[in-house]
Amino acid sequence: MITPQYLKPGDTVGIVAPARKVSPNEVVAFTTLLESWGLKYKFSKNLFGASNQYSGSDEERASDFQDMIDDPQVRVILAARGGYGSLRTLRLIDFSKFEKDPKWIAGFSDITVFHCYLNKFLNTESLHCLMPLTYKPGNPEIEVSAESLRKALFGEILEYSFPGFSGNREGEAKGELSGGNLSILYSLNGTTFYPDLRGKILFIEDIDEYLYHIDRMMLNLLHSGSLNNIKALVIGGFTDLKDNAIPFGKNYEDIISEVVEKFNFPVAFSFPSGHQNDNRTLIFGRQMQLRVEANRSTVAFSRK
Repeated sequence: MITPQYLKPGDTVGIVAPARKVSPNEVVAFTTLLESWGLKYKFSKNLFGASNQYSGSDEERASDFQDMIDDPQVRVILAARGGYGSLRTLRLIDFSKFEKDPKWIAGFSDITVFHCYLNKFLNTESLHCLMPLTYKPGNPEIEVSAESLRKALFGEILEYSFPGFSGNREGEAKGELSGGNLSILYSLNGTTFYPDLRGKILFIEDIDEYLYHIDRMMLNLLHSGSLNNIKALVIGGFTDLKDNAIPFGKNYEDIISEVVEKFNFPVAFSFPSGHQNDNRTLIFGRQMQLRVEANRSTVAFSRK
């Protein structure tokens, strides 16, 4: 995998909105944070635009992303938020200049679309991390998450330790990290954008889904063979889940545990990443060492 250049003080972060629209007051705190890291920032032309739920038309959002790819001063392209629309944007982007000058593309949720494309077709690492919309200064968990992004961007060591969970399956694994938002992975399964998960450590997270739909999506991974050859499964936040008037009868931990029970790879629940305040940065495409023990799990990314 290609590792884009790490940042140095004075470098520029390009902020774009490839999916839903965003307002100026929702990103200002993050720009102050970037400045405290010694970085500059650049807003895309249509960052604060509006076309129904999007920040602009498909063509405008793609043009914004293209401008950031083509600008040699921009070293990171950071999505201001997720939502829906990244796949509509991605199909209109020319990555030929990116291949000659790779740069970090960062974000989570709907930005999973970009992670899958970069890792599969451009053989380039990317960052699953908090976004300007989700940065709220002063919250201790968010500040820890922001610091993990700073470390990733500047090439510092990324290692995490997090509490064990009764549904964990103990063990160790080392492999390239892949995955992202479960709903997005589900929507890509069967398309050319779906990642090749063989030999990978799979990470999943989600928000605002019905429990029965979590079951549907996990069964999709099972019956499509996506879980057959992975080295481990890491489960991040599954937040704001919903149930029907007639209860589904299982929580998301039960659903996932039931789907993976026939496999013997390590399983680590409660990794601090996803749609939550504690959203630690992950490097997709990077080799990662995972250890799952009874009371604690640890993750360490290889150095490059």
